[in-house]
Amino acid sequence: MPDFSTSELMVVAAARELHDGEVAVVGLGIPLLAAALAQRTHAPRLKALNELGAADARPVEPGVGNADPRLWYQAAFFGSFIDVMGTMLHRGIVDVGFLGALEVDMYGNSNTTEIVLPNGSVRRFNGSGGANDMACSAHRTIIVVRHEPRKLVERCSHLTSPGFLTGGRAREEAGLRGGGPSRILTDKAVLGFDDVTRRMKVLSIHPGISHEDLRASTGFDLQVPADCPVTAAPTEQQIRLIREELDPHRLYTSGE
Repeated sequence: MPDFSTSELMVVAAARELHDGEVAVVGLGIPLLAAALAQRTHAPRLKALNELGAADARPVEPGVGNADPRLWYQAAFFGSFIDVMGTMLHRGIVDVGFLGALEVDMYGNSNTTEIVLPNGSVRRFNGSGGANDMACSAHRTIIVVRHEPRKLVERCSHLTSPGFLTGGRAREEAGLRGGGPSRILTDKAVLGFDDVTRRMKVLSIHPGISHEDLRASTGFDLQVPADCPVTAAPTEQQIRLIREELDPHRLYTSGE
């Protein structure tokens, strides 16, 4: 089994969630690498969309921003934010939307707008961008976030993008067309949601992470099954692709 970093494992775990023939809106970092890895392995017909309007590109470098033209190489189409988020997403043809978050709660609701600092003041961030659109309309969403108590919280301090709201059928009752979050990918585990309660649950734990560490790193009572499996390690082919072709300068996969 090859040596691998946590970020490389997250790229591989994210790629496993993408299927051949799907349409996915991907951002920078792990989502971009995951889509490229899936295209080079098990999902060659995956179509990746850039929020700014590039469709089905083959990036020559990971890039430093969505406006970096290295991400647009060989794009089948280049339109606009409205084309991707309106014509495609709101029309219902986007299968997967990747999201990041300041906070994610136990029902998959996410906050990218503001946080309350220890002194009681509020620090504001960029807000939704296209996150709310994806959370509402994509067939499913995948949230990538660090596994810390301040990130995985019992209740978001601000609801930017809806997950399963208060659980159960609350999302359907609110009239949201998309399917909601399917996976939370962290640096410690792969998380999903109970089919009935819609509460977050553990699907697998990354190698070297204990049950106690996982619970202590979560800001709410996270149930960890006694027989919870370990996240499958990357293959030699996947590590080679990440290091030699997808992120050779280790822009997003360096460190732990």
